[in-house]
Amino acid sequence: MLKKIIYKNTNISFTDIGKGSAVVLLHGFLENSTMWNKIIPILSEKNRVIAIDLLGHGKTDCLSYIHTMKDQANMVKAVLNHLKLRRYAIIGHSLGGYVALALAELYSENIKKLVLMNSTALPDTTIKQKNRDRAIAMVKRNKDTFIKIAIPNLFINQSKIKHKQEIDFIKKEALKTSLQGIIASLEGMKVRKDSTSVLQNKSFDKLFIIGRKDPLLSYNTLINQTKNTNTKIVELTNGHMSHVENFEELILSFTHFL
Repeated sequence: MLKKIIYKNTNISFTDIGKGSAVVLLHGFLENSTMWNKIIPILSEKNRVIAIDLLGHGKTDCLSYIHTMKDQANMVKAVLNHLKLRRYAIIGHSLGGYVALALAELYSENIKKLVLMNSTALPDTTIKQKNRDRAIAMVKRNKDTFIKIAIPNLFINQSKIKHKQEIDFIKKEALKTSLQGIIASLEGMKVRKDSTSVLQNKSFDKLFIIGRKDPLLSYNTLINQTKNTNTKIVELTNGHMSHVENFEELILSFTHFL
């Protein structure tokens, strides 16, 4: 059941299920807390699991024209403060990973464990920033077309056939995302800073979950980020959407790490 708080005059939506150590789930761009639908029942058997709709996604409203990673992280912290949680593990997928890194940088004393799932601590390259601008222009022209193209491109070719039903559901949820929500996130991701210093933090455990065939992230670049950081690595066989493409292995990775 969805719960809400008001943060800076903005509706924030989240779920809170189970008892035990707190685990916070942060979804990716164009996703919302429904991406965790199959994962929450498993993790909540032994943990208290909080899944938050990020700014401009799901049932959470937009805060401004641009949602920086710091904006997102402070919103997440407000939810966790509302729930009176002092220490928690954070699992962030893609955009959610960027937010998790910002949260860990701002409030490292609250982090027990950090999982970056199909995400990176590096900022956008100049080429990637230009691609964000192109995406913004395309979204302004036709939001639905942008989404219908963007979602399947997160998967490897074999997965597009094997997981067609799941992809259709993800597209359906993504189409609910507002125009402003999409633009604000693209603008925020474009200007995010280098967060590799967070990986040097020795006060909490860190895990990278990497898709070897991830169409958005360079495998070698991801591996290089983790060198000399005591970050654990789990390599999965497929693309950017490990919660769909490598579900069983992902669950094992989560439960073992947590």
